[in-house]
Amino acid sequence: MKVTEITAAEFQAMMRIAARRLTKNAEFVNSLNVFPVPDGDTGTNMSLTFQSGAKAVNENSAQSVGELSQSLAKGLLMGARGNSGVISSQIFRGFSKSIAEKETLSAQDLADAFTNGVQTAYKAVMKPVEGTILTVAREGAKAGAKVAGQTDDIGAVVEAVVEGSKKALLKTPELLPVLKEVGVVDSGGQGLVFIYEGFLEGLTGQTPVKDLYTPDEAEMDEMVNANHHQTAQMGTENIENGYCTEIMVALGDGTTVDREFDYDEFRNHLDGVGDSLLVVADEEVVKVHVHTEHPGAVMAYGQHFGSLVKIKVDNMRLQHATIVENDQKMVAPAQTEPIENGIIAIAVGEGIAELFRSLGATYILSGGQTMNPSTQDILDAIQAANAKQVILLPNNKNIFLAAEQAADVADIPVVIVPSRTISQGMTSLLSFDPTAELATNQGAMTDALDTVVSGQVTQSIRDTTLDGLEIKKDDYMGIIDGKIKVSTTERLTAAIEMVQIMLDEDSEIVTIIIGEDGDATEAEKISDAIMAQDPELEVEVHEGNQPVYPYLISVE
Repeated sequence: MKVTEITAAEFQAMMRIAARRLTKNAEFVNSLNVFPVPDGDTGTNMSLTFQSGAKAVNENSAQSVGELSQSLAKGLLMGARGNSGVISSQIFRGFSKSIAEKETLSAQDLADAFTNGVQTAYKAVMKPVEGTILTVAREGAKAGAKVAGQTDDIGAVVEAVVEGSKKALLKTPELLPVLKEVGVVDSGGQGLVFIYEGFLEGLTGQTPVKDLYTPDEAEMDEMVNANHHQTAQMGTENIENGYCTEIMVALGDGTTVDREFDYDEFRNHLDGVGDSLLVVADEEVVKVHVHTEHPGAVMAYGQHFGSLVKIKVDNMRLQHATIVENDQKMVAPAQTEPIENGIIAIAVGEGIAELFRSLGATYILSGGQTMNPSTQDILDAIQAANAKQVILLPNNKNIFLAAEQAADVADIPVVIVPSRTISQGMTSLLSFDPTAELATNQGAMTDALDTVVSGQVTQSIRDTTLDGLEIKKDDYMGIIDGKIKVSTTERLTAAIEMVQIMLDEDSEIVTIIIGEDGDATEAEKISDAIMAQDPELEVEVHEGNQPVYPYLISVE
């Protein structure tokens, strides 16, 4: 069917189905993480970002595509999380700006919007890297522009964008050697392809004949929902759907089966029973996560298609009191008059929060690995800090861009100290001078980042080879300043070998932070091994309660 005009209704359908398609494939996008660590969250970040934009569009009753596009841009900006999510928001910020005055869109209008989106995104990134989402966006826009010069069929333009972006995606390993070494394509680029495929389906009803990749459902138990931590930001009375419900269904199994499974029909039905919906499926099983008031209805519906092999229901209203109680320990008490300097540290783990507070942080925003805060989350933290000016410690490189967006739109002066790790963030606080100017503190705290070596111990989620190091699934890895240096079957061995690499003749202090999966007795063994190597070293051990990493170890 030839389409020569995009109206408001069609624009809404494109955004809605793009969000749905990306969400459906979010876990697969997560699995494309170059590092085999259990915190790959590109798919989750991009999905939540685009859901925010699509929601803003579909809640707007305007009949002008231009007006809807402004809602898209605002929704994406405030919902953006993670670097790929922020870059996506910039792509569609430029896209939306190009069509702001349009009532409807022609093929040329749409092609121009894709082109402007690419230009805006490249300008927004300080050092654009080829072989990433930027390359995929550029080549998709280029293909669309070429077809728009030949036809007024908008469907043909979008199809060209899809095909151009797919071809570019397949070439990303040739542009980024690390992708080729690990054997994956760029995760952000893959997420963008899913968005563009959703546009095509929403516009023409044409479902892609075959996805470029089939998600690996072996990692379904790694499913991430970054919405959970946001419940701490709301009142119990504002939780509309109070039961976090998860089921896994063995398709076609059992005596209750009376329907054939169709993913879109299945997901569309569950769309009406709650929010925070994530549905992942393959030929044998379907896994559902949803917040609902009727968990029984979710289970009963699943039984139409197979037997329930896993059920999990949590009462989020009961959990909320505990969340709030813990957060009250982690954040600064309310103040009537604004303080002069607010220092916001982004971190997860009650012990780590207390460490930051003891070093001078005035507000802790819960987030980090697997749950990067959005631009809106950071803006809310800036307001809650109740300060005349704010210093922000991201403590994770994947939060940098969202932090920069929040700083740009904040009502008070905000500067960012680009801490990539928890250890760097803590060290930078030692250089804060309450009598100094904001820019002076930013400079001094940034300079301090290079005085600490950061180590992380975690477990591999797959076999791979990276930087010549062979890594097996379930190996324990030692990661030093973002590079995997150790891989072994024993966690204690991994931690000790990692620290031995980190130490040099100038080392004075080693700090061990124990995560929720760590062990105090094992931490003492690590400490003993360090002291055996150099009795002059000072070793500190703290409970951090952080997820993902059993041990965070720093050397100064």
